[in-house]
Amino acid sequence: MALRLFARTGHPDFLDLPWDVPLAEWDHPRLEEIPAGLHRHVVRFVRYGERLYVLKELPRRYAEREYRFLNHLKEEDVPTVEAVGVATDRRGGGEDLEAVIITRHLSYSLPYRLLFSRRSDPELVESMLDALAHLLVRIHLVGFMWGDCSLSNTLFRRDARELAAYLIDTETGELHPSLSRGQRLYDLELAVERTAGELLDLSAQGLVPDGLDPWEFGQRLEQRYLTLWGALTDVERFSTSERHRIEDRLHRVNDLGYDVGEVELVAVDGEGEEMELTLHVVEAARFKRLLKDRTGLDAEERQARFLLEDIESYGRWLESRGEGVSRDRLSRRWYQDVYLAVLDRVPDELWGRRDGPQLFAEVVDHWRWIMGERNQDMLLIEGADDYVAEVLGRAEVEEVVSSEDAFSTFGPTSDLT
Repeated sequence: MALRLFARTGHPDFLDLPWDVPLAEWDHPRLEEIPAGLHRHVVRFVRYGERLYVLKELPRRYAEREYRFLNHLKEEDVPTVEAVGVATDRRGGGEDLEAVIITRHLSYSLPYRLLFSRRSDPELVESMLDALAHLLVRIHLVGFMWGDCSLSNTLFRRDARELAAYLIDTETGELHPSLSRGQRLYDLELAVERTAGELLDLSAQGLVPDGLDPWEFGQRLEQRYLTLWGALTDVERFSTSERHRIEDRLHRVNDLGYDVGEVELVAVDGEGEEMELTLHVVEAARFKRLLKDRTGLDAEERQARFLLEDIESYGRWLESRGEGVSRDRLSRRWYQDVYLAVLDRVPDELWGRRDGPQLFAEVVDHWRWIMGERNQDMLLIEGADDYVAEVLGRAEVEEVVSSEDAFSTFGPTSDLT
């Protein structure tokens, strides 16, 4: 067997797989059938213990290019799947075979078709629009031109009351020190056209909410992108008597979940009566970093903001009882006495339906709903028990979507490979 396998440490060596056979013809005990969305290449899934990996077969130069791009974007904290390795120089049956890129399966992720089949409502559309707009802005801020933005090349994860979008296909991308306005708008134009086309296909299957116009979806995506990009990068002019606008702008950017590394102020005229404000080194995932620093928890951005707000709420409650604590101790107490206490109410057999941060956020929302709608006082732990019985017990497994779920959603002409 001819093979050159490059793989990151901390993962299996993958040498027990049949690399001398085309990926579409594999018949191996490690294979699992998982919904993969629409792809121009063959995609298969293999399991090693609790870890699931995605294998995609494509020409060598594209495989190595995608591996390089995914690693770079991961280092820039852009939401992407984790690139694990590349297999090249494959031969089988006397013929050269295409390369294979290996990525780690993104747990608790859902393809857009499955999302629409489970929850076809206007709120889902709004969440998708916001998630896609933020993803496009984030990759453009680091100089990456996707060139293939579509719903099929995106995975979605629950993010508190919203969704987070992850880029999973970069083979047609381009990496630059920065993107010109023309490059960004061209990438955005492609995104508008391709998402609209995919929704037209779903509309023909009756899987989109009533009244959703696929072309309007694309136009709204464009507008949300432009609004967000402007909020982060527009040059703002103000007089020296309006210096408060500097802090106002920084607060607006922080509220969007971004940090600013540098502020540039330039006098417009020689007298210095007017200034221009430009923000530099704009970094996303502000709340995610804050939560990680304070608690060690990994979460999506809106989940992190929700949990940070709950920590502050817990701190105010402690103060009302005369138990004020330091900031560091507050985070530790919240993690032990609140967060873990809620998660401990979940039976082992129900894990895999939500990840920890999402489960906690949904429990708190459910608890607040009980006290508000039912006008019923109860402890958070009691709210967790009610959530487990009324919501989580009826939810589908999302850590890894099963092939049975996929085939019932997509039918006999499934886009599974």
